[in-house]
Amino acid sequence: MNAHEGDRLLMHGRIVGQHDRVGEIVEVMGTEGEPPYRVRFEDGHECVMSPGPDSVVRPGDAPTAAR
Repeated sequence: MNAHEGDRLLMHGRIVGQHDRVGEIVEVMGTEGEPPYRVRFEDGHECVMSPGPDSVVRPGDAPTAAR
């Protein structure tokens, strides 16, 4: 998994009835875009995480100079 600041992290629900969660990657703490990531979710909650196989990184809306 490789990500940049501003990308979106989509985590699929793991059980029936659980909704997908979307968060913005605000900091890449690993080397060369690798996890862990600091992620800010739509409700304002932030956490540091290493996403599992049920997660997908989507490019952010605005291009950044780091790319």
